[in-house]
Amino acid sequence: MNNIEQIIAKELGIREKQVIDTIKLIDDGNTIPFIARYRKEVTGGLSDEILRNFNERLTYLRNLENRKEEVKRLIDEQGKLTDELVKSIEEATILSELEDIYRPFKQKKKTRATIAKAKGLEPLSEIIYKQEEKRPIEEIAKEFLNEEKEVNTVEEAIQGALDIIAENISDEPKYRKIIKSICFREAFIVSKAAKEDEKSNYEMYYDYREGILRIPSHRILAINRGENEEFLKVKIEKPEEKIIQMLERNILKKEHTQFTDMLKDTILDSYKRLIEPSIEREIRTELTEKAEAKAIKVFGQNAKQLLMQPPIKDVTVIGFDPAYRTGCKLAVIDGTGKLLDTATIYPTEPQNDVNGARKVLLDLIKKYDVDMIAIGNGTASRESEIFVADTLKLVEKSVVYAIVSEAGASVYSASKLATEEYPDINVSLRGAISIARRLQDPLAELVKIDPKAIGVGQYQHDVNQKVLSESLTGVVEDAVNSVGVDVNTATPSLLAYVAGINGTVAKNIVKYRDENGKFKERKELLKVAKLGKTAFEQCAGFIRIYGGKNALEVTAVHPESYEATQKLLETLGFKVEDLSNKENYNNLKEKLNNLLIPTNYFKIKELSEELKIGEMTLVDIIKELLKPGRDPREDMPKPILRADVLKFEDLQEGMLLTGTVRNVIDFGAFVDVGVKHDGLVHISEMADKYIKNPSEIVSVGDIVKVKVIGIDKERQKVKLSMKLTK
Repeated sequence: MNNIEQIIAKELGIREKQVIDTIKLIDDGNTIPFIARYRKEVTGGLSDEILRNFNERLTYLRNLENRKEEVKRLIDEQGKLTDELVKSIEEATILSELEDIYRPFKQKKKTRATIAKAKGLEPLSEIIYKQEEKRPIEEIAKEFLNEEKEVNTVEEAIQGALDIIAENISDEPKYRKIIKSICFREAFIVSKAAKEDEKSNYEMYYDYREGILRIPSHRILAINRGENEEFLKVKIEKPEEKIIQMLERNILKKEHTQFTDMLKDTILDSYKRLIEPSIEREIRTELTEKAEAKAIKVFGQNAKQLLMQPPIKDVTVIGFDPAYRTGCKLAVIDGTGKLLDTATIYPTEPQNDVNGARKVLLDLIKKYDVDMIAIGNGTASRESEIFVADTLKLVEKSVVYAIVSEAGASVYSASKLATEEYPDINVSLRGAISIARRLQDPLAELVKIDPKAIGVGQYQHDVNQKVLSESLTGVVEDAVNSVGVDVNTATPSLLAYVAGINGTVAKNIVKYRDENGKFKERKELLKVAKLGKTAFEQCAGFIRIYGGKNALEVTAVHPESYEATQKLLETLGFKVEDLSNKENYNNLKEKLNNLLIPTNYFKIKELSEELKIGEMTLVDIIKELLKPGRDPREDMPKPILRADVLKFEDLQEGMLLTGTVRNVIDFGAFVDVGVKHDGLVHISEMADKYIKNPSEIVSVGDIVKVKVIGIDKERQKVKLSMKLTK
């Protein structure tokens, strides 16, 4: 059994056969969404999230194995590879441990030790380190004097030998492993103000000390940012005495010898000059990597929830992009997402043309029979909301508004994609279009924006951008593929996230659609340039065709299962066409629901064998037939629609409010309760029981009941609690 397979099986708590079969699927070029949805029998039903972790771990372990082979080769080329070294290399479980083993054999730049070795002092260093010679060291050192090599005195010879020992101690992987272990248990991260009198966002860290064993990731990233911005000086406070004692126990002989004192000084020199600086760097790097991994995970969870917000379909929306000096931009979008009209109004400072702005807004609402207004939550959002709420009181029909995150709208407005979509529309107006469409279909609109710009994480600009980008691409792929994509309306940016489809093929699909009209069946995709059989297999199940030739193609049933699905329907006395026949479908639905009753497990098993498909695949097919064409986002909390505004001045402690979770971070969640700034529910105010992470309780987009427990009028901040009985 391959070591990699055993490690993954143990870490994920799954069978080794599952691991082997899943690795084969990945190596054969299958995408994660395809494997998660259509190869459940092979993987044992592993979710897309577990499969992405699986793939990430597989890549890491394979890179580790490749590096092990490289390290063995490099050491062997020096003629220094021993059985003991091979064993240590094979047993290394992380890259940093492997690099510590290789450290002594690395080609070094010019150091005090390399200079001493060049002078021929390595044998003398070995004599001192062994501590066995009875002859005075000065007498031994005389044998190493060499004018040609510039070893002119006994003192120079001894010092050179001790420099070699100091570097050897520093390079010893066993010592480094123990020192890191001690530090991760007992060391503290300490931060001080770089300039004590200077005000900044990092003042809580101006005199700060916390054990690195328990410091949460968001504080690591905050301290790092404060250091990068030159507000903080940061160091790791290590248990030096304990580390020195450990080194002395391992290096010094029990009895005192002529070498004891000089070796004690050398151990201290090795620690201070060589070990401590490099260990500090490695610890800071490891802390940062772990914190970044946590931040990326939180960002991914939040992004997925945001992408999965339910669409508000078939409504005419005005996108309202607030501003001061340059005016508020309006864009009217119909129920299909088509741009109908645009305008710019000036109800805010400095113009304060409330009457003129109100007339324009009322005219647009009347002319296009507008149902709702989507207001961006950026600059001047509060003033715009008050203006909109007051204006809606003058409208005869019921029109509501919602506050929409405008994060990334400006990035989209100036992008190449926005220019292609709206070549004749001013950049400043494109943001209003994006805001309106985010309310109509968050997923379809947000995929146009760099995931980093959608504003639902913490410290996303401080983490490894390549890793963040890869992680978020996976999150977007999973969201898009779990919903499915209408191939006859989707933009290239949305299609490019479908499993098996890249940017070029996505554009080719739209081009084919423009030239040949709507797709009538999935297999027509095979006529699209550069979309071959392999890509079709990966993407087909995630493509939706409404009003096409085959009623199954509004579901996630894969073409490879059409025959089995038709046989299933025939077994129940129905045909595929009955999915579109309301009366027949209601009868079919009753029979399908009956199959999913737990007591009917043996019926599923029997049908599975009869239809020659796996039980998990059969259950998935039945679930799809129970909701043909239904959007899974419909089960998510709907956005809060308002008709009137809540002013900050109206807030009182003890007030109960309903709000939308806008962001979830390590220490709590920010909730939009309808005032200018989102209120904070600290993790300690989320539940009566202890919770380790806010994501155990809430997700982005959740609608929650909260109580106001603190109001900071000066800073316009609100503290909230979800413990409503307090």
